[in-house]
Amino acid sequence: MTDSRQESREAFDDLLGYIQREVGFETGFYNDAYLDRRITARMRRTGADSYGEYRDQLTTEDGEAERLLDSLSINVTGFFRNPEAWTGIQDVLRRLTGERRSVRVWSAPCADGREPYSLAMLALDDDEINARRLSILGTDISDDSLNVARRGIYETSQTTDIGEELAPLADSTSYVEQDGDRFQVKDRVKDFVEFENHDLIRGDPKRDFDLVLCRNLLIYIDSEYKVPIFETIEGSLRGDGYLVIGMTETLPHECRDTFEPFDKRHRIYRKA
Repeated sequence: MTDSRQESREAFDDLLGYIQREVGFETGFYNDAYLDRRITARMRRTGADSYGEYRDQLTTEDGEAERLLDSLSINVTGFFRNPEAWTGIQDVLRRLTGERRSVRVWSAPCADGREPYSLAMLALDDDEINARRLSILGTDISDDSLNVARRGIYETSQTTDIGEELAPLADSTSYVEQDGDRFQVKDRVKDFVEFENHDLIRGDPKRDFDLVLCRNLLIYIDSEYKVPIFETIEGSLRGDGYLVIGMTETLPHECRDTFEPFDKRHRIYRKA
């Protein structure tokens, strides 16, 4: 918890309890450092000086609960984030589309849609991937993020260079239309991707996916709550499906009999 306010653990826990009950965000699954960082950012925006004052704002100010929920959602993303990992993903897509008539891929959480769009662009850009066999689902708990994803419009800013993110593509103009700092994903890419709201932690498994990307979520989750995520993923994969996690992440010990290493360098596993 933040040292600047020197507040009690009870006040922080009281706020977290309120957020879980009334805002509908499962705070218990996330580590305190992550939660406090995101909550503190909202408090700075609203001018709240204490956890108690911010709780009052959540009950009285229209729209603040929704803004907090959006802030708490994992939305750090980018086109081809961690470019080195995409070499391994490319290999898996080549294998899958070469073996199967229909290949289903799930990006969870997908944040603002740039990861699932990256998958579609990679498939279209590689002659060894049969893109016609591919369908992609992106899910997230944030409706605001999903609305951005469906629009497929992104802007370069001080912290995000969209042009640089698209550098792994041979010719990004085939897939994204640029107007100054504004980049719009073309329909030929969008046609491969659908988006829907889904809570990876509390939601039910999906069915019959060949590949699941769950990258850079686990670093925010308390270790004791990671296993339910992998149980959801396991239930969503076909018997020989693939899982990709973040480059700095590891499988929980309890799940190492469920997933066997396929490409450890790129953090790719196969359902055992």
